[in-house]
Amino acid sequence: MCGIIGAVNQGLVNQDIYDGLILLQHRGQDAAGMVTSDGRQLFLRKSNGLVQNIIRQKHMLRLKGPMGIGHVRYPTAGSSSQAEAQPFYVNSPYGIVLAHNGNLINADKLKKELWVTDLRHLNTQSDSEVILNVFAHELEKSHKINLTKEDIFRAVTEVHRRCVGAYAVIAMVVGYGIVGFRDPNGIRPICVGRRESDNGPEYMIASESVALQALGYQLINDIAPGEAVFISQKSDLQRQQCAATTSLNPCIFEQVYLARPESILDKILVYKVRLKLGDLLAQKIQKEWKNHDIDVVMPVPDTSRTAAYSLSLRLGVKYREGLVKNRYIARTFIMPGQQVRKKSVRRKLNTIELEFKDKNVLLVDDSIVRGTTCNEIIKMAREAGAKNVYFASAAPQVRHPNVYGIDMPVAEELIAHNNTTEEICDIIGADRLIYQDLDDLIKAAKEGNPDIERFEDSVFTGEYVTGGVDESYLQKIANLRRDSGKVSDEPEDYATIDLHNGEE
Repeated sequence: MCGIIGAVNQGLVNQDIYDGLILLQHRGQDAAGMVTSDGRQLFLRKSNGLVQNIIRQKHMLRLKGPMGIGHVRYPTAGSSSQAEAQPFYVNSPYGIVLAHNGNLINADKLKKELWVTDLRHLNTQSDSEVILNVFAHELEKSHKINLTKEDIFRAVTEVHRRCVGAYAVIAMVVGYGIVGFRDPNGIRPICVGRRESDNGPEYMIASESVALQALGYQLINDIAPGEAVFISQKSDLQRQQCAATTSLNPCIFEQVYLARPESILDKILVYKVRLKLGDLLAQKIQKEWKNHDIDVVMPVPDTSRTAAYSLSLRLGVKYREGLVKNRYIARTFIMPGQQVRKKSVRRKLNTIELEFKDKNVLLVDDSIVRGTTCNEIIKMAREAGAKNVYFASAAPQVRHPNVYGIDMPVAEELIAHNNTTEEICDIIGADRLIYQDLDDLIKAAKEGNPDIERFEDSVFTGEYVTGGVDESYLQKIANLRRDSGKVSDEPEDYATIDLHNGEE
């Protein structure tokens, strides 16, 4: 789960890219970067950390040109190295930079092909650099000084032929324009919008529609599975289907947790899905726990607020916000390392004792992954004086690893992998635990777009839409993803160099 953005403007693009990255910051807080171009040169700034801490005024002054792309990073495997901050760059052919959200499941095979057959060098362990080099190699086959949109679409077609997995990509080719494309299953989100200016149309491509709408771009639509959208540096937009076989299988966890509630993904308004999830969860409580003694419903902020509110309405129980979030603490789900996540829970949340004291409280969260957060929150609720603490998850049991770009860890770290609901309830210390049913989750999401026949729901079912995921592959990513393997391998004074100007 990373955030990507790209734009072609009539004037300087740096402010739009910066503002867009701020709007997508929830998709990754490990690293951020921006590359702009004036048609001849590239100007780069990237490093580990939050957007506002990495890209300062002095950097903005050097990020020139009407065309650019940006990225916020969320690591899913291995280290949080500054060397793996995006966008990535290759100078052959033409000069190409690329930002990617997702994960390839055949990256090892492609790395070997790139080294042995394509004669291309990789500098990191990132599969985003793999996609960049596959795209660059296929583009190089045109053997042209002047590229056409057909050359770019042909290169994307070859990326689809060679790459297997989840990928939403924005690439910029110096002197030509930017291209956005999506894997043939449409797993990770990406959309395109248009804004009118006095000098002509301006375009933006982004992971979520919220970035477009907040910056005055009108959402055109989502990039379809297998499709590529090319925007020339003269703001001419062309699009073409580049995959032989496609199927829209968007990741359903975007609707549960990852995306912002005001975003529209594949025609589905996230806010409405979360309202429906709360309503359906309340119906389950009414059916299975008819004589409940819940005094108050409380969300675990922020993602579960919408579901908790609709749940309280359906139950006819008071809605209260007894947990207050420190907005300056990053999302604990995407923090590397169990101990870091555990400590951050209490830094992130404080209780209002008035709302807990002598009450039977139903806490509502969007999901339960490792159990770290809910265990700490339940302890906090009891310390605040709650009589009984019940817990509800707006998502079903997360039992299987995700291989498509979300850090759902190895099976052994998932609390629901080998535990029943009753056992999980004991482990997290709740008096009662209620999970959403998978059928209800799918029902809520499909209301927004009935044309979607299948969602990517592997974390709940263990079924992977791309195929090619076997036990050996899962074991390999387990070795990379387990918390003990997530470290930063860069010294604290590591210098990040801006391309072309050599300044820190």
